[in-house]
Amino acid sequence: MKKKYNWSILLGAAFLMASSAIGPGFLTQTAVFTEQLGASFAFVILLSIILDAVAQLNIWRIIAVADKPAQDIANQVFPGLGYFISFLVFLGGLAFNIGNIAGAGLGLNVLFGISVSHGAIISAIIAIGIFIYKEAGKAMDVFAKTMGLIKILLALFIAWVSEPPLAEAAIRAVNPTQFSFTAVLTIVGGTVGGYITFSGAHRLLDARQTGIENLSAVNKGALSAIGLASLMRLLLFIAALGVVSTGVKLDPSNPAASVFKFASGELGYKIFGVVIWAAGISSVVGSAYTSVSFIKSFHPVILKFNREIIITFISISCIIFILIGKPVSILLTVGAINGFILPIALGIMLVAAYRSKIVSNYKQPLLLTITGLAVVITMVWMSYGTIVQMITGK
Repeated sequence: MKKKYNWSILLGAAFLMASSAIGPGFLTQTAVFTEQLGASFAFVILLSIILDAVAQLNIWRIIAVADKPAQDIANQVFPGLGYFISFLVFLGGLAFNIGNIAGAGLGLNVLFGISVSHGAIISAIIAIGIFIYKEAGKAMDVFAKTMGLIKILLALFIAWVSEPPLAEAAIRAVNPTQFSFTAVLTIVGGTVGGYITFSGAHRLLDARQTGIENLSAVNKGALSAIGLASLMRLLLFIAALGVVSTGVKLDPSNPAASVFKFASGELGYKIFGVVIWAAGISSVVGSAYTSVSFIKSFHPVILKFNREIIITFISISCIIFILIGKPVSILLTVGAINGFILPIALGIMLVAAYRSKIVSNYKQPLLLTITGLAVVITMVWMSYGTIVQMITGK
């Protein structure tokens, strides 16, 4: 008998993943690559959506069927592999979280004129409050949905007022004149790389919404999450394209803010403040929750004090930001690093899909396996291309 699926939790998981993806780095990446590639960035976005969807479907389905977190699955594939993946994801999540805290602090700075450091502290306290709350899971779901809708609606407004050349963007989506390995790797890494794709899947695990009988619902959740993140990416892209197509040069110290300000003046700048705060704070919640979920199954003590460790994770991120300063420059780099992690994590999941001791009697669709392998190969190839570009400067 098919068990009743909790659609509220499913949507919460989808929004948690999408909100984790749509952080300050997401805003920065989109503005930077739109300025570099112009309308041809539409092709990069289209390609990344396909890669994202294939990766996320494979990972969410296998975690749901195995009914285990990714690190436990990896340890069953090869002893010790789960610890290695957890190390990568945890460190990547911490690095991203420093940028997320900075973005949230910058948002409050734009809105209220307080210092970025004070804004970061206030934002960290709000994020911690969600996990202190008795019904933290429900609070996280509601918060993710609310922040996600706010970001999309405000980005839609800016995309509309910037009057972008939509016809050119549509043509370049299938016939680009420019291409960048780094752009694809960074965009895919910033959407489903590192901890991000696991955020929604691990949320479904915690809520006990798993099993072969619910795979159709898991599919919908995975694709909904990619759809939400991709919609935001497209809206930011056409907004930025409307600005840069007029010949305007974005401020390199804050390219995303430039897009909003040039599109709609002081109002646009205030909207940017709301968007980057919502992006930062929701990514803080998603990053902290998912990064800690990668280590909590390793020891009963970690599981027992899971909430306290999440709070410590957020606090450490905030303290590092205050001590070091603005880590805006690492946001693009961390996106690329997450892109490097993706083929490793996805490759492990694809191997797990054919281990009966992990997935029992689940039969992995051949099409998902083939397309999943294609994503692994593509991401390895693009990682190599990016490293070559970095070394040669070409």
